[in-house]
Amino acid sequence: MATVEFAGKSFEVDEDGFLQRFEDWSPEWVDYVKESEGIKELTEDHQKVIDFLQDYYKKNGIAPMVRILSKVTGFKLKQIYELFPSGPGKGACKMAGLPKPTGCV
Repeated sequence: MATVEFAGKSFEVDEDGFLQRFEDWSPEWVDYVKESEGIKELTEDHQKVIDFLQDYYKKNGIAPMVRILSKVTGFKLKQIYELFPSGPGKGACKMAGLPKPTGCV
């Protein structure tokens, strides 16, 4: 298990850079992932995806399938990749503080 230091905070991450504990998520984590993912500015659309992922995870204990993410947020898969260039699983779930998805997200 590795530790990431960013903006005065420490985050324990797995081998793929995902947070070990969802409850450690913070705005500083978002800034760290945003920088590492090459996202210049967080928009309302980014926040909509992050909020949905977090709500779904809190209720279900897993990340949603891509089609659920797309249907609920109203974003087509292409738009999600435009928001999160590394994809809904790697970029969006990581930024939202979810563990690395095992499914097709």
